[in-house]
Amino acid sequence: DVLDPERLIQCPLVKHHQIRARRFPYHLVKCKESNPEIAKKLATCPFNARHLVPQADLSDHIMKCNDKAFMEQDVVSRPSEPPQEQPNNGSTWQAPPCDEDWET
Repeated sequence: DVLDPERLIQCPLVKHHQIRARRFPYHLVKCKESNPEIAKKLATCPFNARHLVPQADLSDHIMKCNDKAFMEQDVVSRPSEPPQEQPNNGSTWQAPPCDEDWET
């Protein structure tokens, strides 16, 4: 948390875990590994990976997520630019002609 990195946050996987905000992302990774059965039942918010909610509640969370506004604001504030041409994935490089004959 930018405002208070020392603030305690409750873990969404194990309710009695209280983690400092600055350590929360690291805790989520380890706690998911330690509790795979609980982690399977939770879904990750597309706007903030720190938001883990029951899978059944994900669509409701997406509609109400505070971080959704930040994403929408970012998309709206970008200057509209014409789409750039996609680079060709096929290589057009050719080896230069070689006068060497390794057989002679």
